[in-house]
Amino acid sequence: MKLQMKSIMMLFITGYSLLLAACTGNATSNKVEKQEKPIITVTIEPQRYFTEAIAGDKFEVVSMVPKGVSPETYDPVPQQLVSLRNSEAYLRIGHIGFERVWMDKLMDNTPHIQVFDTSKGVDFIFDDHHHCHHEGKSHGEPMHGIEPHIWSSTTNALIIAGNTFKALSQLDKENTNYYMARYDSLCHRIMQVDSLIHKQLSAPTAAKTFMIYHPALSYFARDYGLQQIPIEEGGKEPSPAHLKALIDLCKASDVRVIFVQPEFDQRNAETIMKQTGTRIVSINPLNYAWEEEMLNITQALTTTEQP
Repeated sequence: MKLQMKSIMMLFITGYSLLLAACTGNATSNKVEKQEKPIITVTIEPQRYFTEAIAGDKFEVVSMVPKGVSPETYDPVPQQLVSLRNSEAYLRIGHIGFERVWMDKLMDNTPHIQVFDTSKGVDFIFDDHHHCHHEGKSHGEPMHGIEPHIWSSTTNALIIAGNTFKALSQLDKENTNYYMARYDSLCHRIMQVDSLIHKQLSAPTAAKTFMIYHPALSYFARDYGLQQIPIEEGGKEPSPAHLKALIDLCKASDVRVIFVQPEFDQRNAETIMKQTGTRIVSINPLNYAWEEEMLNITQALTTTEQP
């Protein structure tokens, strides 16, 4: 039924787009078209940060998944699907749930759009713990074993930036030098962030293990030799037995911080906190302010205060 509804919605969008074009075609043909910046669409807000950092004033960059919404479960609204037709390109982040469910449908509706995969070249983490949360796929379906949160890593951020630069240069060859200068500046900032994180996490008092509801920091943990313990179990709420095991593991592993994200319930994190004396810290890996978020996560791991 869910898939039937999505098919009906796509037919509606296609019909609406054709009607809109017919109604506006004559009016626009009689006017001198105003020069507007070409549009690029990306999936999530951290991507918009990387893309805008390189594109500058040459492109308008639009995110498909709005702030405060999980890219594992989000369905685009009809107006977004119509507006996507105005984009020159789509830069995907790789293997996030939204793209797995919607990418083929989006491109079928907008065949003129060039698609660039900014995850090309990333050394993926293959993990059976990651599952598709989207109702368009069967619940608990493995996501081909690929951990999709690649942007929470300075190593991967450099790769994403490089792929974004290549895409922009291909779309707008005349401004390649402009994009190169901005790309170099972005890479310098990313390496500065990496240096600061390394320095802070090398402190003897820095935490080496952390707990998190949804495991969005796998690549961050790999970059800096940390252990990430997810609370959710196979993409679902933990069972009472699993929750008890997490409490025991938290005590045994000297976990001091439990990260919670705004799009997930934090009741289980609060239960663990009360039993272990850990701190709950709110983070947002989907934050547009990528540099700030990376440093906030690091700061939480180096703070020794107790709740």
